[in-house]
Amino acid sequence: MKAVNDRGKEVTEYNNKYWLMLSEAQNAVVYPTKGMQKEEMKWRQWADDWLVHLISPNVYRTTGEALASFDYIVREGKFGAVEGFFAKYVGAAAMFIISKKLKSRHNLQDDVRQDLYKAVNDWVAAIGKNRKFMGGDQPNLADLAVFGVLRVMEGLQAFDDMMENTKVKHWYRRMEKATLNHDGRA
Repeated sequence: MKAVNDRGKEVTEYNNKYWLMLSEAQNAVVYPTKGMQKEEMKWRQWADDWLVHLISPNVYRTTGEALASFDYIVREGKFGAVEGFFAKYVGAAAMFIISKKLKSRHNLQDDVRQDLYKAVNDWVAAIGKNRKFMGGDQPNLADLAVFGVLRVMEGLQAFDDMMENTKVKHWYRRMEKATLNHDGRA
C-alpha cells in the first residue's frame, strides 16, 4: 500500500511483511502457544521501526566514537592506505553529523545511550525470566531480528557499554551460540 509518512514522503508499506505463510499444521508446530505468533511479529516490527534507528546515533555519538567506528570499518574492510584515510576521516565526520540529525528525527534523549539501554532492557523484560529466547527454548525470528541489529555494533564502544549497562548479555551470548549451532525453529 502506498501512503504518505509523517515527513510528507510517499512510502510503500507491506501490511503482511511480518506474517509467515504456514499451513495450519506448520503453524501449530512453529507457534505452539496462543499469542506467540503476534508477539514474534510485534518484536520483529519493533526491531525494524525502533531498535535499528538507535544504532547510528550510538556508534557515532561523539567524534572519538565516530573515528573509532570508522577505524574498525577500514581495518575490517581491508582498505588501501589512501582509501582508508579518506574513508576513516571523511566517513567519520559525515556520520557524526548524520547521527545528530537522526537523533533529532527519532526524538532521542540527549544521552542516546539511555534510549539504547532502555530498548534492550525492554526486550529482555519481554522475554522474561522463564524463557531463554523470545521463541522459548529456541530462537524465533524476533530473536534473530534483534540479534542482527545488535550484532552490527560488536567491536565498538556502544556495544561494550550496552553489554555492561543492560541485562542483555546472557540472552546475547545464548544467541551467539544458537546462531553458530544453527539452532532455531525448523
